[in-house]
Amino acid sequence: MDDETAEIELLEQNLHKTKQISQRMTSILDSFDTRIAKLEKSILPLYTSTQVLNRRASNIEKALLKIDEVASNQEGVAAEEALILRGPQPGQFEAYKDALERLNASIAFKSMDRDSRDTARLVETGAKKLTQLYTKLVAEGSSGPTPGPSELVVEPFPPALLGTLRPLVAFLRTLPLPSTHPSHLAAPGIFSTLKEAQKGYADMRGTWSKKCLEGQGKRVLDRVDTVDSIGAGKEFGNWVMLLLDVAEAEYNLLDDLSPLNAPSLIASSYGSLLNPILVLFSTTLSSLTALIKRSLHQYTFLALSSYEALLSLQPRWDNLLARRGSETRKETNELKDGLHALRAICLRSFPEFLADLKMGALGKGGELSTGLADFTVSTVKYMERLPEVQSAVGSALLTLGDGNWKMGEGVQVGKGPKLADGDEGVILEHYVYDVITTCVNSLNTLSRTSKRPAFAAIFLLNNISYLRRFILLEPLHDELTSLLSKPTQDALNSNFRTAKAGYFDSNYSPLMQALADDPKEKQGKSATKEKFTRFYDLLEEVVERHKFSKVLEDDGDGREVLADEIIRLVIPSLQRFMQKHRDKDFSKNPQKYIKMSPDAVESQLRGIFR
Repeated sequence: MDDETAEIELLEQNLHKTKQISQRMTSILDSFDTRIAKLEKSILPLYTSTQVLNRRASNIEKALLKIDEVASNQEGVAAEEALILRGPQPGQFEAYKDALERLNASIAFKSMDRDSRDTARLVETGAKKLTQLYTKLVAEGSSGPTPGPSELVVEPFPPALLGTLRPLVAFLRTLPLPSTHPSHLAAPGIFSTLKEAQKGYADMRGTWSKKCLEGQGKRVLDRVDTVDSIGAGKEFGNWVMLLLDVAEAEYNLLDDLSPLNAPSLIASSYGSLLNPILVLFSTTLSSLTALIKRSLHQYTFLALSSYEALLSLQPRWDNLLARRGSETRKETNELKDGLHALRAICLRSFPEFLADLKMGALGKGGELSTGLADFTVSTVKYMERLPEVQSAVGSALLTLGDGNWKMGEGVQVGKGPKLADGDEGVILEHYVYDVITTCVNSLNTLSRTSKRPAFAAIFLLNNISYLRRFILLEPLHDELTSLLSKPTQDALNSNFRTAKAGYFDSNYSPLMQALADDPKEKQGKSATKEKFTRFYDLLEEVVERHKFSKVLEDDGDGREVLADEIIRLVIPSLQRFMQKHRDKDFSKNPQKYIKMSPDAVESQLRGIFR
């Protein structure tokens, strides 16, 4: 028990000591805390001032960096502005393009402030400078020597300039426009500039194309009187084809080089470009039609050939005009108007040609020649040329109407089916029949009105044979045979047989009649002598007549056939007559009356046709 008490006392003493130590420590800590509070109170103003100074130092550094950045930007803007204002220099297109792209980008990322407006004006200036370069290059490509009048070629755009223009046009198409960048301040001005440049392009290329085509067009007109009519018409057609080639090439070039490539804007520009070309076409065609009208008889096939050429080109022409803008697309079609004018001339030519053939029956007064009539030769030439312009003639005749080329004469209204497209061959056959029969009728009229039947018969045979030979038997073009209907062929053959019979009748029937026995006449030696004398006198007249009046002069085969027929007609009659009277001793000197033997007569008759 005493030991536990002693330990408790010892513990209490230790606790008391510990308490004293804790109190002393607390007192010391309180003293430290008081001192720290005093220290903090004295240091706080210095700390606050230091923080303010640090913030000011940081702001000063940031301001200095910003000033350096602005100064650097101003130097760059000034350099780019100088580059833009100076315009694109040779070899610096890429640098110029990059500068404009940077300016456009700066506008896109800035607000609508004063700097943006200035930059937009600079971008617009750069676009104008590039457009001026574009116009200058187009002008260079639209000048220089033009093709020679005989060179039917499309003058190409200089390849070297194309190599420069294409990247320029590609960049111009990327510039901001109201349709693509509605908020861009420079877009309206740029659009106006490019639109004006495109209009200038169309004007320059249209004028240049007209200048290149003028020489060839003038040459076509100048050569009308020096070349074949159908050839001249084909030359005109070739020139119109060249005009279409130029117009199509210019459309492709416009599509390639237009700064504004919207379909409506290209169509509008193409209408402006085409205008000078169409004016040249209309002027040239008007000159051609005026020339034809002054002498339709001379230029009939020029009109038909030109009409045929334009008719074949109409689909290409229509496709070409369809590419024009609606504001420049007129109600009139220049080629269609030209076709109407030429067709009207062609329609006039058909009845006028028939009228000329009818007028041939009136003759020119004086004795009738046995040679070829002018209208016979012109008919053959006319028929020989028809196959070369067959499609034009068929189309025009359908428009005129079947039989209307007769000017109302002999037309049966309402008879037979009405001809339409696809019946060109039929109506051509009808027209050819009327041409042939009109020519033949005029020849028959002339021969009937002649006071010298024997010469008239030679005239008729020569002319009918000429028609038949060169239209039916030996046509210049095989296609002509396809235009001859059976009635036409029958008419030629029938009239040839009639003309030959008339020739035999008026020239050789008197020879045979001189040898014929007439029951009303007294038969005797004197009558026989008269018959022989009459025969040989008539033979002499026939031979003498044919010295001045050649029969089938340019038809050797025809003359030979005719000679054989005459020999078969005359010689047997002479032989029979001689055989009949040779043994009757009609004269003491028969040789006085029988001047030539049958063989000699045959030789003399054949000599007529050599």
